[in-house]
Amino acid sequence: MPGLYYEEFEVGKTIAHGPRRTISESDNQRFCDMTMNQQPLHIDEEFASQTRFGERLVNGIYTMALAVGMTIPDTTDGTAIANLGYDDVKHPEPVFHGDTVRAESTIVDKRETSDGERGVVTMAVEVLNQHDEVVCSFERTALVRKRDHAE
Repeated sequence: MPGLYYEEFEVGKTIAHGPRRTISESDNQRFCDMTMNQQPLHIDEEFASQTRFGERLVNGIYTMALAVGMTIPDTTDGTAIANLGYDDVKHPEPVFHGDTVRAESTIVDKRETSDGERGVVTMAVEVLNQHDEVVCSFERTALVRKRDHAE
């Protein structure tokens, strides 16, 4: 399903994205390996067992990246020109191996570009676990096509 054109984004609208993902130990390990993040809290069970969490945590950047991917089909799939920024990133609760996450996006701002041919849309994204706890939140700003100027 294609994403939304600028005209279709409604400030205040919340989109509950359908995809969910149960995060495995393998997901977390591969992400840490690919990004060269060898933080023992993510990859060393013995180390992590001695922390206040008692076990390894899923890399927070993986949680955020996963959420971005979950939101694309309903927002900017095929209509994005560029992602302009990610702001106000928070990780209020930990994510553990075996947690299932989902995402919701609320459109918080939109404006046309000065040439009137594109638009800038800002979405507040929340990532929730299987207990409906917010485990990550951030704002994503994207430059998107207008329907009249689709390529």
